[in-house]
Amino acid sequence: MKTITVKGLGKVTKSPDSIIINMKLLSFDKEYDLTMEKATKNLEEINSSLINIGFCKDMIKTTDFNVYTKYDNVRVENTYKYTFMGYECQQALKIQFDMDIKKLANVCSVISKCNAEPEITVHFTIKNPKELNEELLKSAATNASEKAKILCEATGVKLGDLVNIDYNWHDLNTYSNTNYHLEKRCLVASTMQNNIDITPDDIDFSEEVTFIWEIK
Repeated sequence: MKTITVKGLGKVTKSPDSIIINMKLLSFDKEYDLTMEKATKNLEEINSSLINIGFCKDMIKTTDFNVYTKYDNVRVENTYKYTFMGYECQQALKIQFDMDIKKLANVCSVISKCNAEPEITVHFTIKNPKELNEELLKSAATNASEKAKILCEATGVKLGDLVNIDYNWHDLNTYSNTNYHLEKRCLVASTMQNNIDITPDDIDFSEEVTFIWEIK
């Protein structure tokens, strides 16, 4: 059986439709119980601040939670001693909502005013990557089919049945390259009224699929 192998390239460009804010909370004390009390207080403060501006508690997700023992090299006379310093609790939180730059500014402002002083990272992304992946694969299939027909016409053969499809599933990078960052004091000062209405950069996606057809 004679065959023709064609690689189909699917291309899709999408504007981000969702915002993800990641927060990192650190709590430290020499006593374990006090560290956990501080961690609980910090979490409650973040939750309360976000709930006050319209978020439901179940929208605030914990993505990481770790407690570590901390040590340091402390100089004692003419030598250094590896000394226990205390316990550190690291909490990572995430909230996601539909694209709204003014809402983003308001959320960052509220979070930055918390005594917990979380580190904030902002990403612009696609809410439903499954639909995007389906669109990419359809685009790749159409592209390959068009190429196969052109090649067959140019060489005087007929395109037969599809014999095989080779595709490696993997996760797509669904994040825009746009960086959104405000220094802490600027975050505190930002409000819904005075924030610049930016437009995040579009996200370009591409996917390659290999098709094999019988030729006659």
